[in-house]
Amino acid sequence: MAITASMVKELRESTGAGMMDAKKALTETDGDMDAAVDWLRTKGLAKAAKKSGRTAAEGLVAVATEGGKGVAVEVNSETDFVGKNADFQKMVGKIATAAIAVETVEDLKATSVDGKTIDQTVTDAIAVIGENMYVRRMATVHAANVVSYVHNSVAPGMGSIGVLVGFEGTDTAFARQVAMHIAAANPAALGEADLDPAVVEKEKSVQMDIARESGKPEAVIEKMIVGRMAKFMAESTLMGQAFVVNPDLTVEKAAEEAGIRITGFVRLEVGEGIAVEKEDFAAEVAKLNG
Repeated sequence: MAITASMVKELRESTGAGMMDAKKALTETDGDMDAAVDWLRTKGLAKAAKKSGRTAAEGLVAVATEGGKGVAVEVNSETDFVGKNADFQKMVGKIATAAIAVETVEDLKATSVDGKTIDQTVTDAIAVIGENMYVRRMATVHAANVVSYVHNSVAPGMGSIGVLVGFEGTDTAFARQVAMHIAAANPAALGEADLDPAVVEKEKSVQMDIARESGKPEAVIEKMIVGRMAKFMAESTLMGQAFVVNPDLTVEKAAEEAGIRITGFVRLEVGEGIAVEKEDFAAEVAKLNG
């Protein structure tokens, strides 16, 4: 029986299996949809798909550098216990190493490692470990020099927060201190020119509303806003922040004294921005006994 694209699509949507796995299942079962689902289940692939709807907000961020390029990759799992699993850590390490050769997370998932795509490798790991997992995102830094730092490290090059810093100069130790600063201070952008204009305008609008609540004249309010926005810019940008190693200096000034120029950075934190729905078991029990 000829296996059509629509059949493969239908099987993928019902099981969550990969395209090639769905096509192979249909080929092995001569196009029988129900038998193809069972075939996927026996291979552990449908089992993995069943878990794909569960929230995965834990996991690890791994970093890797090579020459003038650095990559940070976030691989999520459902619980932090998986982050301590040696097999999971080994897989994440291989994913980070493979990321050096690509620029997007989509290309990373399609990259082959040990004879399988990373997408398939993760799917297989779901079936073995028993938790939903996925490669959520990756970020890169290209610069003359790149250093990395991992916070809450559980294994070499991986932990809860991964930072990359691109710079010009020779003081690698100072650049690593900047990476540690970024992990702690979480700046929104490198400098004022790099801040999202929409974020700046929203903050300005909020500060205007707050200032007007004081009842002061508009001329006074305008002066207040200038000062408040200057403070916002300093606190939001890496270059404007007080350096954690020496708070008397901004990061920009400290970099100048160290003879280097910071050209870019990346900070990835596990689970950042993922909404986790907490179950209220007491409420569920109350409903059942309602």
